[in-house]
Amino acid sequence: METIYSVTGMTCQHCVNAVTEELQGLDGVSDVRVDLPTGSVTVTSVRPLDPAAVRAAVDEAGYAVAA
Repeated sequence: METIYSVTGMTCQHCVNAVTEELQGLDGVSDVRVDLPTGSVTVTSVRPLDPAAVRAAVDEAGYAVAA
């Protein structure tokens, strides 16, 4: 299953790495792809993810999921 999130505040590869690392730590996530210019983050998982867990992971990386 693929879910696309819009993440604000990312400006460089370090940002991409931080968000990717945090999201890959969520149970069931098999892939994370970030499109830096658009802030789009595509998360592939084996089952639907808890939106609160995704927001918490992105927040831990220092960024925010757009509403």
